[in-house]
Amino acid sequence: MKPQASGAEVAAVCARIESLGFRAHAMPGAQRTAIGITGNPGPLDPELFEMLPGVAEAIRVTKPYKLVSREVKSEDSLIRVRAIDEGAAEDVVVGGEELVVMAGPCSVESREQCFAAAGAVKASGARVFRAGAFKPRTSPYSFQGLGEEGLKILAEVRRRYGLLIVTETIDPENVELVERYADILQVGARNMQNYSLLRRVGRSARPVLLKRGMSATLEEFLMAAEYILSEGNYNVILCERGVRTFADHTRNTLDLSVIPAVKTLSHLPIIADPSHGTGKRDKVTPLARGAVATGADGLMVEVHADPDRALSDGFQTLNPAQFEALMGQVEAIAAVLGRRTARGAARV
Repeated sequence: MKPQASGAEVAAVCARIESLGFRAHAMPGAQRTAIGITGNPGPLDPELFEMLPGVAEAIRVTKPYKLVSREVKSEDSLIRVRAIDEGAAEDVVVGGEELVVMAGPCSVESREQCFAAAGAVKASGARVFRAGAFKPRTSPYSFQGLGEEGLKILAEVRRRYGLLIVTETIDPENVELVERYADILQVGARNMQNYSLLRRVGRSARPVLLKRGMSATLEEFLMAAEYILSEGNYNVILCERGVRTFADHTRNTLDLSVIPAVKTLSHLPIIADPSHGTGKRDKVTPLARGAVATGADGLMVEVHADPDRALSDGFQTLNPAQFEALMGQVEAIAAVLGRRTARGAARV
């Protein structure tokens, strides 16, 4: 649509699309609204829409991931996250000038453990608290999380520390419960191609953090995001968390090259998880620096007050002092790129 297109003109174009039996997806941007069309069995004639009031141009999309593609929307999407408890935490925009940092333990173990981690990451400039109430684990005997009790602790963290909450939902039946407590729904790497789950979070009002699967190609990653957008939820944040390779010096191989690749092909923001991406504590900070340098819109970092006693993933988790050092370094790199962290903004 043209930058000055009115809401009525956008609605009229959507109505025209739907009158043809297709689905319209209106995605507002900073300068103009893009409208994607799905449900058409083949190419449509651009002239069907080019003469409608407010339309700037009609473009045929060649990518299989229609709504995720920059061919549909050339502007970067800005994903605004609001607290479900109104006033409990400030809004965060992912994909803009601010480098958004999500931090916290791998899993919710207790109220005291979460409060200790939340106080530390908040003081260092994190805006979102991450911790799993439900933990899909490789071994059925590993700690699986506290369930709803853990979600209630996360809600307390939001109210006490003013941090937004991101936590994982593990299947379609679990989404409704997690929606009651989380500000961002996380779809983990093991569920990236769980299409029933993707469709369910696509019908949610919550933003979705979609992690790349362990062996997923870039196209498969973007097609998973397409499932969510096709259901009407356009608030998707991608996350590179490392893929399986032949390398054995790290748990996974953090694919930093996928960050600029995503930026070229898609309007969605992408963050990096150097904790899962390396699996080793001493490699988290160097890879976090690299992710920021390659254009990531944020980071997800595991932080625990006593990592060696963590019930899950302690070997890849930073202590508060290490996280503070990481934040200072990524703040400096972000500044070179014309970006800032919440910590840097507080000093301006």
